[in-house]
Amino acid sequence: MPLLATADEVDNLTAAYSEDGKYYTEDDVPTYSVDEDGTVDWPTYSGFRRYHSECHVCHGPEGEGSTYAPALKVSAIDMDYYDFVDVVTNGRKRVGAAENSVMPGFGENPNVMCYLDDIYVYLKARGADVVPRGRPGKKQPKNEIIREDENACLGT
Repeated sequence: MPLLATADEVDNLTAAYSEDGKYYTEDDVPTYSVDEDGTVDWPTYSGFRRYHSECHVCHGPEGEGSTYAPALKVSAIDMDYYDFVDVVTNGRKRVGAAENSVMPGFGENPNVMCYLDDIYVYLKARGADVVPRGRPGKKQPKNEIIREDENACLGT
């Protein structure tokens, strides 16, 4: 069940509209769509695949975190979308008496950047506990517009 926003907060989970097989909040931030039978939208499924290809080595399977890096399923809920994009693109370094963490920037990695919104919506769905651990069993088909956008981003 998605987390509910208070009156003073913007709901950063609930899809307000969809466009070309992708879902967005009222504030035009990417989000997930999961049907009652567990069928996920294509970007959420793609995000599962891309996360486990590029991110899980440090951040643990299914966004759960590790002793090395934080749980991204929490970050996707708590962190502003644009801050998330900035950290993934440019990296971040926090060094101090109580902390020493370095997140490398992935801004030049097309396997991350071409799928950044997919990774984000997958992690949001995990953080909201609407997608269980493991590969989603059912997914919406990949439509032609998503396929064309992917090919354009990858230069194929």
